[in-house]
Amino acid sequence: MADQTEFDYVIIGAGSAGCVLASKLSASGEFDVLLLEAGPPDRNLMIHIPAGVYSAYRNPSINWNYFSAAEPSLNKRAVWTPRGRVLGGSSSINSMVYMRGHPDNYDGWAEDFDLPAWRFENCLPYFRAGEASDRGADAWRGDSGPLQVTKSHHQSPLIDAFLEAGDETGQGRSDDLNGYKPEGLSRLDATIGNGQRCSAAVAHLKPARGRQNLTVLTGAAVRDVKITGNRADKVSYTHRGGPRTVQVRREIILSGGAINSPQILLRSGIGPEDHLQDAGIETQVKLAGVGRNLQDHPTIVLQFKSRKSFEMHRLNNPLKKLGVGLEWLSRRKGIATSHIWEAGGLVRSHDNAARPDLQYHFGPTGFEEVGNSFRVTQGFSFHIDLLYPESAGRVELDPKNHFGKPMILFNYMAAAADMTRMMNGVKKARDITNSAAFKDLNGGETGPMAQARTDDEIKAVIADECATDYHPSCTCRMGYDDDAVVDEWGRVHGVEGLRVVDASIMPRVVGGNLNAPTQMIASRIADHIIGVAQLAPEQASYSFQETEIGNKTTHRMTG
Repeated sequence: MADQTEFDYVIIGAGSAGCVLASKLSASGEFDVLLLEAGPPDRNLMIHIPAGVYSAYRNPSINWNYFSAAEPSLNKRAVWTPRGRVLGGSSSINSMVYMRGHPDNYDGWAEDFDLPAWRFENCLPYFRAGEASDRGADAWRGDSGPLQVTKSHHQSPLIDAFLEAGDETGQGRSDDLNGYKPEGLSRLDATIGNGQRCSAAVAHLKPARGRQNLTVLTGAAVRDVKITGNRADKVSYTHRGGPRTVQVRREIILSGGAINSPQILLRSGIGPEDHLQDAGIETQVKLAGVGRNLQDHPTIVLQFKSRKSFEMHRLNNPLKKLGVGLEWLSRRKGIATSHIWEAGGLVRSHDNAARPDLQYHFGPTGFEEVGNSFRVTQGFSFHIDLLYPESAGRVELDPKNHFGKPMILFNYMAAAADMTRMMNGVKKARDITNSAAFKDLNGGETGPMAQARTDDEIKAVIADECATDYHPSCTCRMGYDDDAVVDEWGRVHGVEGLRVVDASIMPRVVGGNLNAPTQMIASRIADHIIGVAQLAPEQASYSFQETEIGNKTTHRMTG
């Protein structure tokens, strides 16, 4: 009930994590749960049409529309940083790619950050339980979970050529990058079911909305968390133009994401003492790591002309677009069910890389920006992501406006190794387009990178064009050293009754898109909160190419 002023649990943010938490914490009916979301309900039609992704993520009414500070290694450019501000959070405006990250990522969390609970064998059963994959159930995949996951199905000779080029260039090929072979080029999975987007709100929140013990407030902007003694016990927010305060009996859970969660902690006096003093905020809990260690996947886009025209290239025709829209509205079929980035890959930037450190998103169309919208062109496109950047940034409060947009610095390409790996990614993508598979399709490269050939020229274009692929993380990381913010179950160090549960608690960014891992994290921690035993560990074999790194050979168990 909207006028209720006391709850067992208050969840801040209805994104990928918040929707999972709201569903699982309210499932038994034992606890009163309040979910606060700053944005509106997810009623915008473009959210639910997969091909409407570019309209959705550029819509300012459902997007925080952040910008970074001037990035020192990107010619002092500010980088646009869209984040979902709507039920479902960024899962309602993202490109719907379902990617878990390499199994080695999670074992690395366990080994490098003293987090044994997060070994991959403990995460795999939650990935499987969380999805309903149209691939069917096996040792890797689940078929009865709430999140609908569909393998790419759009047919295009451009996608066929991309996959064939994986074999031709030696970059490899995989049937399932979330399965036995997490390396190579592949058709991608997407969070799409019955031809429409399956956001976290659709998968988890919608089925729970009828519960009497779950209250969902949209348009509720959280200001800060109040601490009494050593316990967080109140949340201050605004709703319908007025200030509100809610009392919390058990726990407050921040699920605002890697930008907003540290911002709320800082406004609450939890964070680095020097920054809080500079902002004029009294320190409640000294935690040096709040807002630090910001990691993301920087991306560069390559575009090419296509010698031949295919179905997706014709969407600029008003009659064609009308027909596509009507087919989706009447049958949930047709090209509108495509999320564009139907194929992709995980590849190594150099022979000695310990694991795939580059990710491709391949789209069978080109595009150009016209005003605030996109127009498709007769072409094809690559996103090239750097998966494990050495560079890290930070999120801080604006000292002049604590409740305005935070100050974000990604620090992209600050490490020379990051620039080199990204440059290698451009070359490897070009190897694919120059393969025999693309002989009759590649009409030549277009866009800013087209004329760049030398290493220095490629690096110069990267500095001019590099952007975010929308995967900020790690700003409230798990661990037990001086820079850690939360323990292995998301409990904030130094204060009781307060957790952070979202991508910000990753100790190191995973090698893939973040929606699926974030939902897995939230599901595991939800079970911990309510005292449900963790699902039993599961092992599944996976291929792992050994590499020589100096005099050291890396080994990883395969089962």
